[in-house]
Amino acid sequence: MTEQNSPYPLGTERMLAAADARGLAVEVRARPPARSLIEAAALLGIRPQDLAKTLVIRRGQESYLFAMVGGDRQLAWPKLRALLGMNKLSLPSAELALQATGYERGTITPVGSTPPWPLVVDQRLVGARFAMGAGGHGFSSFLDVDDLVAAYDATVADITD
Repeated sequence: MTEQNSPYPLGTERMLAAADARGLAVEVRARPPARSLIEAAALLGIRPQDLAKTLVIRRGQESYLFAMVGGDRQLAWPKLRALLGMNKLSLPSAELALQATGYERGTITPVGSTPPWPLVVDQRLVGARFAMGAGGHGFSSFLDVDDLVAAYDATVADITD
């Protein structure tokens, strides 16, 4: 599908191409703009805990990773630091997150990120299907977390409170 004929923004096209290249089945749904995770879940007709947040974590000057957690959970920084054996981790600004992933905040997904940073998935997401960012505003993607973990050789661990 060419960019001119596509109903999707370029970021969503990149996400879909990356998913296809890794054999990852992704369903993309259009939705009106949302100002929060709770609002996005309501617009999709799902519970907030069925929407996964993909967080960009800065672990060094030019080094990042993704942490994926359920919409009803909070990242547990001490658990993530212990897992990675690092004392200093942070959330980058929206501008740095865009530079690190190629996706704007609110659209971030590990699928198709440039470059493909490591992925850590909270163990509570395993075995379920979740909605998450689709690389472009006004869209969400749905996928099986187990397939995402396999496609990206993700680390699964207890990283939330």
